[in-house]
Amino acid sequence: MKFMDWFKAFIRKQIFIPSRFAILFNSNYIVSRGTSTGIRKHSGYMKGKMLDFGCGTKPYRSLFKVDQHIGVDIVNQAHTNDISRIDKFYDGKTIPFGDGYFDSLFSSEVLTHIFNIDEVMKELNRVLKKGGHFLLTVPFVWKENEKPNDSVRYTEHGIQDLLEKSGFEIIVKEKRGNYLLVIFQLFSDYIYSALPRIKLIRLLFTLIVIFPVNLTGILLCYLLPDNRDLYINNIVVARKR
Repeated sequence: MKFMDWFKAFIRKQIFIPSRFAILFNSNYIVSRGTSTGIRKHSGYMKGKMLDFGCGTKPYRSLFKVDQHIGVDIVNQAHTNDISRIDKFYDGKTIPFGDGYFDSLFSSEVLTHIFNIDEVMKELNRVLKKGGHFLLTVPFVWKENEKPNDSVRYTEHGIQDLLEKSGFEIIVKEKRGNYLLVIFQLFSDYIYSALPRIKLIRLLFTLIVIFPVNLTGILLCYLLPDNRDLYINNIVVARKR
C-alpha cells in the first residue's frame, strides 16, 4: 500500500474510531471517541450473523468479532463516494432477508434519519432471532445532517419506549457525554464549519483552535460536577423478546 493510501485510511479511521492522537485535529473527537468507546464496550453482545443496519462504509467493523458482518443501506446522496461496503441495498421498507435470519443487529446513528420508524422497527424485529441482541446508538443532541433525511432526536426514555413497543427488552442503557462535553463538542464543530475551505489554512487553524477546545472540554469534566441532563447520544443494548 502506498503511503498516501495508508495515510488516507488512517485519517478515515480517526474520524469514527479516534485514538487519543486525534484530539489534535478531529473536530468531532468528543462525540466520536465516546460513541466508539461505547460500541467497543458492548460489542461482545454481537454474535454469529450480524446485520449492520444503515452500514454506510462499515466504519466500526474492526470492533466486532462475528461470523458474518452483513451491511444493509438505502441509496442516497451520502453513499455517492463509496458503496463497496454495502452488501445489500433495500427500499426503506422491507429488509431483504428472511424471518429470524440474523443472530444480532447493530445500528449507529441511523434511526434518527428514519421517518417510517414503526414500520422499520417491525422489520428489524422480524429479521432477528428470538433472544438475539440489538446494539444501537442514537443522538440526543446533534446538528441536522444528511438533509432532508433527518427526522428526530431521542431521549433515553424515548428510545426505550420505541424499543419496548417494538418487541425488545432493554439490557443496557447509557448516556454518552455530559453537559460540558455537549457545549465544547458543538463549539468545536461550529468553529470547524466556519474555517476557510483552503486545505492548508484549514489544517493550521484546526491544530491551533480545535485541539485547545477539545482538551479544555475534557479537562473541565474532571474538575466540575457531572451533569447528564444534557448529553450527546444514547447507547443501548436490547434483546428480542
